[in-house]
Amino acid sequence: MDLKYVQTTCPYCGTGCSFNLVVKDGKVVGTAPYTRSPVNEGKVCPKGTYAHEFINSPDRLTKPLIKKDGKFVEASWEEALKLIADKFKSFKPDECAVLSSARVSNEENYAMMKFARGVLKTRHIDHCARLCHASTVAGLANIFGSGAMTNSIPDIAQSKCVFVIGSNTFENHPLIGRQIMLAKGKGAKVVYVDPRRTPTGKQADLFLQFYSGTDVCLLNGMMQEIIRNGWENKEFIEKRCNGYEELKGEVMKDDYSLENVSTITGVPVDDIKTAAEWFAKSGATAILYSMGITQHTTGVDNVKSVGNIQMLTGNLGRPGTGVNALRGQNNVQGACDMGALPVVFTAYQKVIDPAAYKKFADAWKFPDGIAEGKNGYEVTVMMDVLTDKPGELKCMYIMGENPMISDPDLTHVEHALKSLEFLVVQDIFMNETGVLADVVLPSCCYAEKDGTQTSTERRVQMWRKAQDPPGEAKLDWQIIADIAKAMGYGEQFAWNSAEEIFNEMAALTPSYAGMDYVRLNRPEALHWPCPTKEHPGTPILHGEKFGMPDGKGLMTAIPFKYQQERPDDEYPILLTTGRCIWHWHTGTMTRRSENLDREEKTGWIEMHPDDAKTLGIKNGEMVRAISRRGEIKITARITETIKKGVMFIPFHFVECAANMLTINALDPIAKIPESKACAIKVEKIQEA
Repeated sequence: MDLKYVQTTCPYCGTGCSFNLVVKDGKVVGTAPYTRSPVNEGKVCPKGTYAHEFINSPDRLTKPLIKKDGKFVEASWEEALKLIADKFKSFKPDECAVLSSARVSNEENYAMMKFARGVLKTRHIDHCARLCHASTVAGLANIFGSGAMTNSIPDIAQSKCVFVIGSNTFENHPLIGRQIMLAKGKGAKVVYVDPRRTPTGKQADLFLQFYSGTDVCLLNGMMQEIIRNGWENKEFIEKRCNGYEELKGEVMKDDYSLENVSTITGVPVDDIKTAAEWFAKSGATAILYSMGITQHTTGVDNVKSVGNIQMLTGNLGRPGTGVNALRGQNNVQGACDMGALPVVFTAYQKVIDPAAYKKFADAWKFPDGIAEGKNGYEVTVMMDVLTDKPGELKCMYIMGENPMISDPDLTHVEHALKSLEFLVVQDIFMNETGVLADVVLPSCCYAEKDGTQTSTERRVQMWRKAQDPPGEAKLDWQIIADIAKAMGYGEQFAWNSAEEIFNEMAALTPSYAGMDYVRLNRPEALHWPCPTKEHPGTPILHGEKFGMPDGKGLMTAIPFKYQQERPDDEYPILLTTGRCIWHWHTGTMTRRSENLDREEKTGWIEMHPDDAKTLGIKNGEMVRAISRRGEIKITARITETIKKGVMFIPFHFVECAANMLTINALDPIAKIPESKACAIKVEKIQEA
């Protein structure tokens, strides 16, 4: 028997925990603690504990599949690559779109970005960051000059006040939740803002149970209370910020009096007062947020408001402070860094900047040039174009994404994808999106590849290959390179390893320029920016100055706006959605993990006892949840932990998909959908 441990990084959330994969006779059979990581120190959440269970699932994709006469048949790689190459060549650049993936490595995202812009010559490349933290990238870049989490995860334990808004940290980022408890153990106050008293809320010193979508109103009200009491950090504002008078002019309006804010948010006046005082006077307040802030039509406004209150109180650039945007997926930060977005190359170098455009065109050496230097379509816009402008987009290549569960208004998404003339899906399992494809390609999971991923705190860490892939499955970057070669661009994709791809990328990417596999091959790895080989990396951003042209942060007047769809007489309930601790996004991996699937077999709708009583609904009863876009049958879960008038559905479960109900309303800047607030009604299912 051959037994070994292979250190790697978790493939689930953006925390970036490390563990060992246990490999027996060439197959991964378990996980074991890796204690040297400063992120998780050997501890993992349930998903990390069972991160091995889906790897050797019997329904892994093992051969290319081509749809013939409406049915998938197995094909050789040669046949599949020829078909794809011939089809891709038949479309004009602007008729093609590409979805890259937060599930795959930095190297593979870079390869897909290069393929889209260099081989297909298309501007239209995006990935699921559009659905989670697009508003963070846009919002923080506008006010700080950098669209990423400002501090490191271990920093949080040094906070004197931890303010959590729009993040169920204990379930969705459990090892970051541990840092909150370490801070609390040292005397820090914990303030939690959410419509639900989640496991995170149960540990809070102060719980503000507000209505989803009223974030700006609450934050503006807190800022008015801070300024009225003289608790703002005058020195920080004067030396390091612009725009204070404009911000003050907005937040001091009567609209944001504590009484008005209480009426709109549903939070008692005294609790808002207490939160503002703790926040401003702690000396080191950290804000943690996630999808509850970003997934709104006012997502960018919400993010800027979070930045405003941190600048107002001087809680930036030091340990225990910061705007800590908790990224949802393992490599959603890295996929953004790699330019898997319609407006940038790597490290947010704009495609419309002639100097950046020339830099990449010259380095890549495509004989016929690269995609024109114009912004492309976001994934949410792609779906609208497919339905509203037939014939404009005709071909799509999707790697490691499942929009048929993850995107809002699934009826709309299905209509969009079915209108394509040619769809290629590349994944480890057949999923709801793959069913609609013309060709499905089998790829490798995290345990079968070398590479890097970048966690929520900008820490670039390594995956290490632990076993061979099943059947004929290939590395994602190798598949991309093979298609490129079949289309006549083999010279531009002549890599022999993930390390070669990383080195090519780093040479073009200022924030990664000082990194290589030797430097990353250590427990602490490196945080970007790391511009030179001598640079130690940057765990905390904005220590001396912000990334703006004059080095100052930009305070912004943000008026409160309601969500697009508010409850009314016909649809009187406010619906919000999210994850649970046991499952992951569209369930492709966790629902194949026996120990995770056992905990929650299917979805549910949480409702307050008073709402259940009004509707005549009992706990455990099947009900019908209906929005203007669709309806589902789902089990009622009655609990006093949710705010009256609000209901919650986890979005993992295809048989009762929350996104059948959600609205395809977009933030005007970030084009992120409003997954956290829409109007529904709930009905008893009448027996025949």
